[in-house]
Amino acid sequence: MEAKQYVEKVFEDLLKRNPDQAEFQQAAKEVFSSLVPVFEKHPEYIKEGILDRIVEPERQIMFRVPWTDDNGNVRVNRGFRVQFNSAIGPYKGGLRFHPSVNLSIIKFLGFEQIFKNSLTGLPIGGGKGGSDFDPKGKSDREIMRFCQSFMTELSRYIGQDMDVPAGDIGVGGREIGYMYGQYKKIKGLYEGVLTGKGLTYGGSLARTEATGYGLVYFVDEMLKGKGLSFEGKRVVVSGAGNVAIYAIEKVHQLGGKVVSCSDSNGYIYDENGINLDTLKKIKEVERKRLTEYVKYHPEAKYTEGKGVWNIPCDIALPCATQNEINEEDAKTLVKNGVIAVGEGANMPSTLEAIDVFLNNKVLFGPAKAANAGGVAVSALEMSQNSMRYSWTFEEVDAKLKDIMKNIYENSVKCANEYGCEDNYVVGANIAGFLKVAEAMMVQGIV
Repeated sequence: MEAKQYVEKVFEDLLKRNPDQAEFQQAAKEVFSSLVPVFEKHPEYIKEGILDRIVEPERQIMFRVPWTDDNGNVRVNRGFRVQFNSAIGPYKGGLRFHPSVNLSIIKFLGFEQIFKNSLTGLPIGGGKGGSDFDPKGKSDREIMRFCQSFMTELSRYIGQDMDVPAGDIGVGGREIGYMYGQYKKIKGLYEGVLTGKGLTYGGSLARTEATGYGLVYFVDEMLKGKGLSFEGKRVVVSGAGNVAIYAIEKVHQLGGKVVSCSDSNGYIYDENGINLDTLKKIKEVERKRLTEYVKYHPEAKYTEGKGVWNIPCDIALPCATQNEINEEDAKTLVKNGVIAVGEGANMPSTLEAIDVFLNNKVLFGPAKAANAGGVAVSALEMSQNSMRYSWTFEEVDAKLKDIMKNIYENSVKCANEYGCEDNYVVGANIAGFLKVAEAMMVQGIV
């Protein structure tokens, strides 16, 4: 079977098997679009059904999570863990607590995680999990009871050499702490089964900053490749969570000026540059909405709803959620002079938006490459847990920077090798895929 035929057939089969999973279909289509030349060069991958196997999770787990609220009412949510591919190491990927969570979203995230983890160069496979539980508006006790119930079931399927979850949207240090305590109680083991832990019980320095810092390191490499830098550049960031906050911090350190951030209700525009101390106070300490920002900085403007991508900028860093940049947003960014886009969230640009960026020669860092910093430092946390050792912040940050530079260089190398210069989407997809495919080839049909 010819390479193009093979890829098309596998995608058709995927659509039939997963008819209502739009996010998973989108993630697969984006990867598949890069792989035809790989199968032309490696027909043995077709014979061994590598693509057929890589798009089907090794295991999909769905379970109920009963818990009681502060009024004594019984609530029930759904929990998920999709263990996608363990060819290069134990499953590794975050847990997302958000009302939008369903099997399609967890599968898209897990599928992306395979290649993201591969790109780090570290021995970790791909997985993802979460629940449709919404932590917003819940008390600490309610969140604790939910996390304990969630982990009671999840603990059956995870372990430091099997599957090591981390945080994601809605899952920060508080949630990780509650889940780790429950795992330890059930299993009687003090092991590195979760990452993103607190520093007092096995967490890693620089883990909090890792995804945001890593994103900026990757975009900085893209800029350097064209003789550019962040110095003096105007930057628009979406989101106001962990990734956005530390992306803003690193951009400021490199001489850029971030003029926006957003949450699910609206966005802030601050021509003087987003004040990090205020943002951290609102989001990390008080856990309040962005509307509070203008109380401290009345010269800034808060706008309800979407529209952050209408702000003119040199560099755009989407750090909120999937599909937040559509085709029209991309056209607006291009019209306003954007030169680089780095994806801090998972799949924040639609396929049509990506085409707009690439067709207009915008430097584009895809999520599986640009936001791999978080999982990279999670893997470093696993290493420290195994050694019963802690590296300094500077040591971890230096390792992170090297990892992001290597991801960029490998993406460039693969893009050039397959005739797609400056297309980091193709380069990252191929670089991530090849390592996993080779591991699957030598391990047999399992």
